[in-house]
Amino acid sequence: MLSGWIMKLTGPFRRSIRNKLILTMIVLAAVPIVTITALAAENNRRAMEAEVISTNLSNMKWTGIYLGDQFAQLNNLIYTVLISPHLSDYLASAEEAGLTSQFVAQKNIIDTLTNLYYSAGNHVVGVELYLKEYNKLFTINASQSDIESSAELPVPYRQLFEQDKDFIIRADQSDKGKFQLIRSINRFENQEKLGGISLAIRWGVLDQTLNLLGRGDEHTVLIAGPGGEVLYQPWGQAPGAETLARIAETGEEQGYFRGDHELFFYNTIDPVGLKLITVIPNSFINQSSLSTMKFGLIVGTVSVIVAILMAVILAWRLATPIVSLARSIQGFGMMKEQEVQTSNRVDEIGLLETKLSQMSYRIREHIKTEYMISLEKKSAELKALQAQINPHFLQNTLQMIGSMLFKSNPADSYEVLRSLSEMFRYIIREPDDLATLQAELNHLNHYLQIQQQRFSSRLTCTTHVDRSLLTSVLPKLTLQPIVENAFVHGLDNKQGPWELEITVAARGSDCLICIRDNGIGIEESKLTELRARLKQQSGSPWTQGDRIGLQNVASRIHMHFGGRYGLEVDSTPGQGTTVTVIIPLQKEGGFNDKSAAGGRRELEP
Repeated sequence: MLSGWIMKLTGPFRRSIRNKLILTMIVLAAVPIVTITALAAENNRRAMEAEVISTNLSNMKWTGIYLGDQFAQLNNLIYTVLISPHLSDYLASAEEAGLTSQFVAQKNIIDTLTNLYYSAGNHVVGVELYLKEYNKLFTINASQSDIESSAELPVPYRQLFEQDKDFIIRADQSDKGKFQLIRSINRFENQEKLGGISLAIRWGVLDQTLNLLGRGDEHTVLIAGPGGEVLYQPWGQAPGAETLARIAETGEEQGYFRGDHELFFYNTIDPVGLKLITVIPNSFINQSSLSTMKFGLIVGTVSVIVAILMAVILAWRLATPIVSLARSIQGFGMMKEQEVQTSNRVDEIGLLETKLSQMSYRIREHIKTEYMISLEKKSAELKALQAQINPHFLQNTLQMIGSMLFKSNPADSYEVLRSLSEMFRYIIREPDDLATLQAELNHLNHYLQIQQQRFSSRLTCTTHVDRSLLTSVLPKLTLQPIVENAFVHGLDNKQGPWELEITVAARGSDCLICIRDNGIGIEESKLTELRARLKQQSGSPWTQGDRIGLQNVASRIHMHFGGRYGLEVDSTPGQGTTVTVIIPLQKEGGFNDKSAAGGRRELEP
């Protein structure tokens, strides 16, 4: 298919010197301009890319510093609780038996957390304090101020104890707009973890700082955890898991790398260890080179137009005599009546035109004579071929009739005689090239009635015909030779019952006639050879011998309807053979597919 498209595109240039000159001039003028424009655009793109990389690395560095300062300020809020004497008093009083002292200590903790909550600002939406040894969870937010006993370790603090971390930052699974900053409470003497303090903070507190990185239409900015998980993504589309894993595994504090269609920048946020990531698509960089490309396109278009005009003028003056000679050679038809023409030119090309005209006239006359002789010969051969009938079939039929006259009733004998008579009438009648499917099926039915009478004890014939297809036309004597071939080569050597099935159906714009037998089938090698012969479209339908063979039938179908029609043969040794006749559907007034008629006359149904 690709080679076919290439041939179509290059055909006009391979056949015309004028087109070749035009194409050469266009290439010589356009290629340098296009090359210079492309190089300038690429250099501009590279310069822009270097500037984008440098700017974003700087922005990432300063943004990371500002974010680190913000996290440090949030961390300092937690330290105000850790260094609070009320926390130390509570830890001391919890071991005492007095309920009054415990109540006072708990109230002091609640007051300390409440003061932290209201003094931290709107971005802090909740404060928690958890003490593992006493299973106490203090919770302060806009809707509650409570102390509860926890039977098991709460999820946010489990990571502190299981992974022995001093602080963690985790996204709130119930609200993507918040995160928790959790720091452990350690015993001063041995750094044993006693619990943790958690701040529930809105991610929006970081948006003003993240805006320093810019908000391009296709930019992506996100904050990822140490393991590569996305914690916060204010805008853009998150990169793939492989990219995030690559950033998490890198040992560099800051850097960038190229993807297939993007640039990935990353920076570590100290002291929390999170990754700040920015993704900039290549299309953002390429936009800067569009102005250069537009200017080059305008210059290139003007240059190409000038080159085309120059090519047309030069081609007209240089190639017109050669084109005229080529057209004079291409223009004469072998079977078209045409007088000898004399050129008005006096140079070598004029002499060639005159001599070619004389030569073509003599060739046409010779071909016309040979064609008419060959046509008359082949027409006579076809009529003689159509008049043939298998002498063995005729002999067997006559012997059967003679036997029936003594053994059967006269009505049965008459039916066989009538079928044989109708067959002869159909064959010897003034033959047309084509017959309707109805006439062919009637002729085949007469043949099968005789065969049914001969092999009634073992032969079963079934037909399935779509009657709307009976007006389709096909070459005369197409179906009966195929069925006769099934008897001679398929069923005669078959032991047991014989089955013959004929089906007529439509497939798209085609009419399919399937003739199936349950005979001995065809060997693979012979089937391959037969299919090759049936596909030959030599235009010669003649055959040798005393019957019309499958190749003859296929050749006549090719000749009348074109190469897409003909015979298909499928066979399985020991199971039978199916021969499919493919002809065009027939509509009122001519072929359903006019292109299939191969340029021949329209046929009436």
